[in-house]
Amino acid sequence: MSSEAPPFWWEKPDWRAWALWPASAIYGAVASTRIRTAPREKLPAAVLCVGNLTVGGEGKTPVAIALGKQARKDGHKVGFLSRGFGGSLSQPHLVDARHDAVHHVGDEPLLLARHAPVVVSPDRVAGARRLIEEGCNFLIMDDGFQSARIHMDYALIVVDARRGLGNGHVIPGGPLRAPVVNQLRFADAVVTMGQGDAAQYVVRRAARAGKPVYHAHAKPLKTRGLKGARVLAFAGIGNPDKFYATLREIGAELVATRSFPDHYQFSEDDLSELSAQAQSEALQLVSTEKDLVRLSSGHRPMREFAKSVRALPVEAAFETEDTPGAIIRQTIVAWRERMLKGG
Repeated sequence: MSSEAPPFWWEKPDWRAWALWPASAIYGAVASTRIRTAPREKLPAAVLCVGNLTVGGEGKTPVAIALGKQARKDGHKVGFLSRGFGGSLSQPHLVDARHDAVHHVGDEPLLLARHAPVVVSPDRVAGARRLIEEGCNFLIMDDGFQSARIHMDYALIVVDARRGLGNGHVIPGGPLRAPVVNQLRFADAVVTMGQGDAAQYVVRRAARAGKPVYHAHAKPLKTRGLKGARVLAFAGIGNPDKFYATLREIGAELVATRSFPDHYQFSEDDLSELSAQAQSEALQLVSTEKDLVRLSSGHRPMREFAKSVRALPVEAAFETEDTPGAIIRQTIVAWRERMLKGG
């Protein structure tokens, strides 16, 4: 399963966005009502949501991992809750990073499972209860801000600083999941990812509402040997351009790039074409950790191809070192106040 946002979502609003405006208005009204009125289950564990205002590609997963590391460092038993995009499971499932296949649980849960227990479940409440049964007392929701099923003690919104909110329209005319103001009302803080000023509208709105605004960037890891290397970079993620920009920033020479839809399931033809081009032009194949997870857990040709691909892992580095600790502490404070009030 894959998803691909129309390119016009990330451009100045044109006739397509405006033609879809009636449908966007209806979608936005329904989504806003759900966020505002849906009953939220209160759980006997602290709940931190890492979400976004738009569809995909904002850098939520690295932020969730960074916060999970901090929470573990602070002595909490962390568990990640994911819907598992692209997965096929209908019941809550505790992810086994060594044995689960990406078509069962999704790619992001396999990445998260390297750091803490992960439960994949289309029913977030049931998934959260499974994590609590596993002994987790600090739950991090990777996405799910708009699902309105679980009471969130702290909701952190991630916004990409380079592309912001795209054309500013709601689905299907743009990438927004609901009007910005209606979503920000239920957020506790905003973090901008990367360099750029495309997130300034959200930053101003958040600041006006008295909500903290943090800044972070994707810090590349394991970069040795990539500076000056001739590279064929490919990615099936929400925002491939961000990945390519990171490669250029560390000094790689991007001779060619190939972009695929988010959560893309590569075909044998795709792999053959990539291999042929890399061999004929003497290029190093480089992709994202998420893509390599999908390849490495696929059928034999995919696993063999994965051996020729170098992944460029990234982690979320906050501008201020104590930001993750502050977010964890504020989540715990909100959770304790809730528990004292009986919920």
